[in-house]
Amino acid sequence: MRKLFSLLVLLISVSQAYAQAVFGTVQSGTDKSPLPGASVVLKPTAEAGMLTTVTDTEGAFRFDRVKSGVYTLEVRFLGFSVLSRNVQVQQGAVDVGVLALQEENNKLSEVQVVGRAQLGEQKGDTSQFNAKAFKTTADASAEDLVTKMPGVTIQDGKVQAQGEDVKQVMIDGKRYTGEDVNTAIRNLSADMIESVQVFDGQSDRAAFSGFDDGNRVKTLNFTTKKDRRQGYMGKASAGYGTDDRYMVGASVNYFNNNRRITVTGLTNNINMFDFSVGETPGGGMRGRRGGWGGGSPTGIINTNNFGLNYNDMWGKKIEVSGNYDYSSRDILNKQYRYRQNISGDRLGQIYTENSENDNTEESHRFNFRLQYNINENNRLLVTPNISVQRNDNATNRSANTVDGEGTMLTESQNRNNADNNSLNFNNNILFSHRFGTSGRILTTNFNTRYNRFDGDAFQLENTQNFENSDLNVNRNQFIKTDRENFSWSGNMDYSQRLGENSRLQLEYSIGNQQNDSDRRTYDFVENEGRYSDLNTPYSNTFKSDYLSQNFGPSYQYRTEKTRFQLNARYQYATLQSENQFPRDYRLKRNFSNLLPSAEYEYKISKNTNLNINYRTSTDVPSVEQLQDVLDISNPLQARIGNPELDQDYQNRLNIRFRRFDPETNRVFFVGMFGSMTQNYIANSVYTGEVPFALPADYVRQPGARITRPVNMDGYWNVRSFFNYGQPINFISSNLNVHGSVGYSRIPGMIDEQVNYANNTSLGAGINLSSNISEKVDFTVWTNSNYNLVENTLRTNQNNNYFTQNTNLRYNWIIWKGLVYRTELNHQYNSGLSQGVDNSYLLWNMSLGKKLFKNQQGEISLSVNDLLKQNVSIQRNIASDYVEDVQSTVLQRFFMVTFTYNIRKFTSGQAPDMEQENRRGPGGYKGGGYRQH
Repeated sequence: MRKLFSLLVLLISVSQAYAQAVFGTVQSGTDKSPLPGASVVLKPTAEAGMLTTVTDTEGAFRFDRVKSGVYTLEVRFLGFSVLSRNVQVQQGAVDVGVLALQEENNKLSEVQVVGRAQLGEQKGDTSQFNAKAFKTTADASAEDLVTKMPGVTIQDGKVQAQGEDVKQVMIDGKRYTGEDVNTAIRNLSADMIESVQVFDGQSDRAAFSGFDDGNRVKTLNFTTKKDRRQGYMGKASAGYGTDDRYMVGASVNYFNNNRRITVTGLTNNINMFDFSVGETPGGGMRGRRGGWGGGSPTGIINTNNFGLNYNDMWGKKIEVSGNYDYSSRDILNKQYRYRQNISGDRLGQIYTENSENDNTEESHRFNFRLQYNINENNRLLVTPNISVQRNDNATNRSANTVDGEGTMLTESQNRNNADNNSLNFNNNILFSHRFGTSGRILTTNFNTRYNRFDGDAFQLENTQNFENSDLNVNRNQFIKTDRENFSWSGNMDYSQRLGENSRLQLEYSIGNQQNDSDRRTYDFVENEGRYSDLNTPYSNTFKSDYLSQNFGPSYQYRTEKTRFQLNARYQYATLQSENQFPRDYRLKRNFSNLLPSAEYEYKISKNTNLNINYRTSTDVPSVEQLQDVLDISNPLQARIGNPELDQDYQNRLNIRFRRFDPETNRVFFVGMFGSMTQNYIANSVYTGEVPFALPADYVRQPGARITRPVNMDGYWNVRSFFNYGQPINFISSNLNVHGSVGYSRIPGMIDEQVNYANNTSLGAGINLSSNISEKVDFTVWTNSNYNLVENTLRTNQNNNYFTQNTNLRYNWIIWKGLVYRTELNHQYNSGLSQGVDNSYLLWNMSLGKKLFKNQQGEISLSVNDLLKQNVSIQRNIASDYVEDVQSTVLQRFFMVTFTYNIRKFTSGQAPDMEQENRRGPGGYKGGGYRQH
């Protein structure tokens, strides 16, 4: 007992020795707006460790565990003068108050600075880029700007940064609320941006508690120019073209410091999903927003869209943001599918399919976020969101299966009509309390989620058996589906400072997920003229209850250069399920797992950073995977659930190395991302007999395959990505070279035989973007991928294929407001299946003339797919097949468009677009930097 008492006294003494804290807020001296991401350094006058941090989204910073003494506090932020002051720490906390940074006063008239503007700098795991170093046209969007930056690309229509999809956008440190990242970056003008930060954003829970929970998302933060934070800007366009093609859209942003309102609207039939301030007149330059390989979105799509985004501060303590989006789409799509099956008993079966799909979608989505900074020690965050969706779908499908010698086995004609409605509601409440300067933090979180799905489907089938015509099938059924899901979860984290550089956290969490699904199938009764005969074997009522609990400690050690965190979680979970149809079945299963995780971060130098992150997690099977009912919506590719599935266990390892040389403007990034899954939910495919019960009236056709999910070990997915970038001074451009190596191993079973589909991919690309002139803007990039596909069960069905996508975007102000724009996108494919187009060249262009005094208007003539070669091809690889899918795309049309730029800022005047073109963003001209 005496030793225990002495230990407690020692811990209390250590805690009191470092109870002092230094905190404050960094703001702009011009408009009092917070400066997130500012670098704050606390330097002791005597020999001791220097402390560094960066400000949060509110511009706030805090140093804990500060020894008594005299310090120099330095604050730095790009575009502002360095602030320095002395701070004396004795007993208790030191509030330095509001630190107002002044903009650098270098506005000497017509002074030309020789050399290029600095690209940016590396701040720990944050890459910050100077927007002035990347020239764009005056009417470009933030998307056009960031894709010129090192490591930022467009892949499959999504913005990627450092090899990962961007999932979150912030403006001046305030989160842009909404699910669509592309919409967010397209509705911000490039000439409003001062700098761009790229980093791995932590979850709100981790930000509140100070302990990383592993839920990170790649984030872009746009810092706007001070003279662009009050006023409004936007664009409106209207166009009409051949084949009755039309487009009317508008996007308007209102800025008043903390208050930001964005309104967008769009109606068109040219496959545009959103309208942005950087939209090319006529909507012709769409290749970079399309699907696989950079092609256009599949199908012919009519879209009506309205969006409203709101961000504001209610007083000094409440930050709010909200988003509402309405969308309706009518999509007509025809597809050709060529699938080479991997079989255990039949070699070389080929499945081909032609389908026509008419799909109408309508959705309402609302997201809201309220953060209440009650006081220095208490914060509350509430984030509700709701969505309502309706989907009407009609599909006509013609499919057949042939054997390896080309003999027809089965042919099927079927039609499916479905009317689906869904409601989704989610709410999260997060509260954090800091116990004064003691270093103790309590964080609590409670989440509720509700989902409801109602579906009515009509299914007609006519299947012809070429081996035995007596087994031909004609089926007419109605399927009614009602599905309801309710889940809740809560957790409590308590952390305590152990010493100058270390903290300990204890966490407990509990969650419950309840599913109730009722699927009933009725056969059509001829003499009654209605669907009244309940088909029990094709019906299923299913209930499941999943309860999980987690408990464990976390330890964190942090110094000026090193951060290390180790977590250990013990999870105990129970899964109960109950079936009524097609048979009575009850199941109860218990799971017990240890879930460790660790993270190590080392700041090798000011501009060089290494991060290693290891995580483990579990995932419970979905209702569809557990539901023991045969789905024959495609009779040749039937599916059935498995109520005996276990949860899977995932291991993930991420390694990232970043280096930014501010003297040479060279950027290097390399990352490796790997995952391994035990009890992976794989596909078990049966071409012959099955070890489970099927409906008595089900007729198994030759070549038909039944897929059932099973748990298997051996899933791997490893990929690496690197990017090297530097300026090319002799042509005033930026060069980026990137490459990737990937390997995936997907386990599966075919007729009870194990098969591993191994896919090795090698990729390389180069990107050259201009900073040449105020009248010329171009981007050239090419990306190549070589894939080696190997199957362990049938090695003679291995397949290798090569793809290369090359893109040129070019904007040229020819003379007195005459603008020429063009985009060429070439796709080359080698090794794909027969019956699909291997290569194409998509060429879009427009010629426009600026109008009005400030060149705010433009009339243009544009053409989409000038050569009429546009196609869409997608390759899919699974454990039991390799397939190529070719879809309908929008081809050549001409359009005349009128566009008007809306711009007015605090000066009360609209910016002169011709002057903006001459000067470029931030006054950049001809590779130099002009300051006024």
